[in-house]
Amino acid sequence: MRSTPSRRATATGALIAAAAMLAVGVQTGSATADQFGAAPKAQVASQANPGKLPADLSPAQRAALIRAAQADTAAEAKRLGLGAQEKLVVRDVIQDRDGSTHTRYERTFAGLPVLGGDLIVEATKAGATTSVTKATRADISKVDTTATLAPAAAERQALGRATAEGSKKAKADRAPRKVVWAANGTPVLAYETVVGGLQHDGTPNELHVITDATSGAKLYEWQAIETGVGNTQYSGQVTLGTAPSYSLTDTGRGNHKTYDLNGGTGSGTGTLFTNTTDVWGNGTTSNRATAGADAHYGAALTWDYYKNVYGRSGIRGDGVGAYSRVHYGNAYVNAFWSDSCFCMTYGDGSGNTKPLTSIDVAAHEMTHGVTSNTAGLVYSGESGGLNEATSDIFAAAVEFYANNTSDPGDYLVGEKIDIRGNGTPLRYMDKPSKDGSSKDAWYSGIGSIDVHYSSGPANHFFYLLSEGSGAKTVNGVNYDSPTSDGLPVTGIGREKAALIWFKALTTKFNSSTNYAGARTGTIAAATDLYGATSPEVLAVQNAWAGINVGPRPGGGNPGGTVFTNDTDVSIPDNGAAVTSSVTVSGVTGNAPAALSVGVDIVHTYIGDLVVDLVAPDGSVYNLHNRAGGSADNISQTYTVNASSEVANGVWQLRVQDKASIDTGYINQFKLTFP
Repeated sequence: MRSTPSRRATATGALIAAAAMLAVGVQTGSATADQFGAAPKAQVASQANPGKLPADLSPAQRAALIRAAQADTAAEAKRLGLGAQEKLVVRDVIQDRDGSTHTRYERTFAGLPVLGGDLIVEATKAGATTSVTKATRADISKVDTTATLAPAAAERQALGRATAEGSKKAKADRAPRKVVWAANGTPVLAYETVVGGLQHDGTPNELHVITDATSGAKLYEWQAIETGVGNTQYSGQVTLGTAPSYSLTDTGRGNHKTYDLNGGTGSGTGTLFTNTTDVWGNGTTSNRATAGADAHYGAALTWDYYKNVYGRSGIRGDGVGAYSRVHYGNAYVNAFWSDSCFCMTYGDGSGNTKPLTSIDVAAHEMTHGVTSNTAGLVYSGESGGLNEATSDIFAAAVEFYANNTSDPGDYLVGEKIDIRGNGTPLRYMDKPSKDGSSKDAWYSGIGSIDVHYSSGPANHFFYLLSEGSGAKTVNGVNYDSPTSDGLPVTGIGREKAALIWFKALTTKFNSSTNYAGARTGTIAAATDLYGATSPEVLAVQNAWAGINVGPRPGGGNPGGTVFTNDTDVSIPDNGAAVTSSVTVSGVTGNAPAALSVGVDIVHTYIGDLVVDLVAPDGSVYNLHNRAGGSADNISQTYTVNASSEVANGVWQLRVQDKASIDTGYINQFKLTFP
């Protein structure tokens, strides 16, 4: 027996930015997108299936959908075949314009929260279920809910972990709670302890530590304070939404408020910015309201983007604005989102001269809130990298949407701050590795690195899907994006790419989605929007292949004949072999010497797995033999010399799990004949 190694995210990617230069005009009440110089609403409806675009619901309509779904949870649990002790709790409901719904549920077992038990049920307008996406496929009905470990012991272990990682004044925010841990491996009874205090760099701490309630082993940990990277820009003279009494209260955007923390680091709001006139700041850090105005402006643009493009009214979709806090700490070089305060917080940067309050920082941090209230991607491992990338993706989208002539949209992060002193950007979306730390493509160990760097492949995917590979100039910036397989990718445009990612985030991704799952989710989203045989779906597949996630259709050969089985096949833990089959027909003669075998397996410990290709005559070709250790998932295209085999017949992908604890399933098996 062995326990699955934990995944740790040490959010060390500091947010550094140049000083904001911002003067604001006079405006009371709400302001429209046009007053902010924003681009008109993206014309995505004419480019997609209009019925599959998000419905523009009022907060009251959305609340009614949630109430209706909550009233039906017992019946839904029965329809899904859940056990007698399992119950569903509605977390969110997204409705498309054709009336179809995507209901996101949390699960409980014997009254305990099931972490990693979330699921999404998609249904037609008439209520017929069309698909169910689960964060875990494991059976939780056999979990023993009697703990042998005392809560105090779990708390001591969690505090010890936090202290070892450099936390200051570490303390448990609340007593450890008993949960069922189902996010990886076999579901077990556990304690969740939330450790407060401060991280090593002064960022507030909300470290979640999961401890086995029987053995005392640490199973997992993640940081709930989500930080990001961005660049503060001089945004020119802009119009702000304020209250008639002259406060930074945006009455037209959910009463979003901006506060001055005055150097504080506590959990309070600070002091609401007020004034005797409706002019805020002077464009320099000599006036404290400048940072407040910049953050307020960025929050308004981000609100407008989500509302005008996707019909989402606020971070939670309920019409309620989050709030912003500026001037956090002393020379604090970071910014972060916190679920507990439902707010964005910004430091003043090095020497208190570079507030981190730009358009894209605001969009990045607010998007962490959107992610938390939709997919809930855990901020650790591959899901943490996808969480970070989601914030970068929509930070870029909002920056383009803002159409601010002082800060044109780009695919560079921190291009104005000169963090390295040589004029280069902090991060690059066209080729992330140019920053020296981020990764261009997926590999089996990427979940073990900092989430700000494991986000690189997803950022690269978004660039490829938007603009394509190779050299290109956008808004005066030169890009040159490579692919991991050396084959070209044709972009479909940023608005389509962002729409596909948003639909996947809100209707396909779950808390434990990894890179393989993101590929599956975005293909499904593109299929909903544009059709299964559309150029958009092909582009999504090619863009993922361009970062080493999954095969290209036809193995990159336009003349290839592809045979695919997309039916999920569960892989028993330490059990018998299972197979996924495809029937090849219409191919003349023998199989090729370079048969392309696409394998997509979701599994939490691929070192357990033996994977074989079985030819129609029973010949066996080994593809994977318990390699990769604790890495998650196999998403790879193998080349097999099958020239001695007759092509036509039933081919099988055979998979066997040969060790205990971890589970998974075959997601896709594909053969491509040139």
